[in-house]
Amino acid sequence: MKSFFVFLSALSFCFSAVVSEAASPSLPKGYSAWKKSERKIVTDKSSLFYGIHYIYADKKAQSGYLADNKFAEGSRIVVEFFNIKDNPAVDGPKNMVVLMQKDKRQKATGGWLFASFGADGKPSGLDPVTTCFGCHQKDAAQKDFVISTKKDFK
Repeated sequence: MKSFFVFLSALSFCFSAVVSEAASPSLPKGYSAWKKSERKIVTDKSSLFYGIHYIYADKKAQSGYLADNKFAEGSRIVVEFFNIKDNPAVDGPKNMVVLMQKDKRQKATGGWLFASFGADGKPSGLDPVTTCFGCHQKDAAQKDFVISTKKDFK
């Protein structure tokens, strides 16, 4: 009987780890080899996007940009954010990385999974519904909730 409870506990632990992993995706390996946007600088310190950033799009996302922001299931976009140091012409240290992945199961965020990571690539714990999707809903509802466009990739 004791071994049954140990087995049940282990099974429960494994199931919760799988559910946790599904809820918090990892940063895609090799995303820096994807199509990269031009360098963007936002100097308005009140902006959520203050700093320097680059957008990376996988092949599905590249096709979505070319189709006027109509993205296929599984499309992935990664944005790297860097601090502005004394000279805005030079990237400061990386401070955050964000992932958007088209996932029709994500009803609360317009069919997109949002995830945020620290400079080290570990999940930041930010709430994607309140931190990310609010702006995407306000600024890009007519563009499949993606703020960037093909013009960012010249």
